[in-house]
Amino acid sequence: MKTLTATLSYLLICLLATDANAASGPSISDEPAAPIRTTFDCALAKASIEKLICRDPQLKQMDMEVFRLYRLALTDERSVPPPKKISIDQQFWVDARSQCGADPDPKACAIHRYAERAHQLRQGSTIARTKDPYRLTEGPVVFRCAGLSGVVAASFFMMQPGLVYLKWANGAVTLSQVTSDSGTRYTGKDAQGSYSFWQSDDAVVFQKPGVGGMRCSAQATD
Repeated sequence: MKTLTATLSYLLICLLATDANAASGPSISDEPAAPIRTTFDCALAKASIEKLICRDPQLKQMDMEVFRLYRLALTDERSVPPPKKISIDQQFWVDARSQCGADPDPKACAIHRYAERAHQLRQGSTIARTKDPYRLTEGPVVFRCAGLSGVVAASFFMMQPGLVYLKWANGAVTLSQVTSDSGTRYTGKDAQGSYSFWQSDDAVVFQKPGVGGMRCSAQATD
């Protein structure tokens, strides 16, 4: 647990340091920062969700990260599902992401779709989990929470703001990082109500709608 928290804390510090350097003024080379790319040509974007992605830096980052994970998973002959099925699933996922354009909150819908797909790709492929030291994602980390049947799997997006995708037996939710006096806290809500996920060096607490905070512990994985 301490190792996980230390890793996430280190990555967050690196991101904050990058922001601080950017705010301090031009670098010695005075070269402008490279624009964040997308996996499609924004000049040709017609679908409303693609236009939203093109003008939103957070969604652009998630778009590139999911594509990176997808390409890595395709090289993994031991992935579950196998590469051929991953390719088919990716097209179904793109179609599902496009439907977010008709959602009352298209950005929240797109964030959840991206987080869900990143979780699936990382969960099924060792190569996707381990390649590239500059990745934006970590996990899945498996937690067992007191009072909850089964386990909770968590995948993290190390960005600003940070995100965590939580998946358990009969549900899933994507939460955004918020300011916290101690530890790292994520909050969010869906049709069922509000959720929170808080972690520090010695504790993890998951709260679902209508249920008090459940203390959780990380489970060892292979």
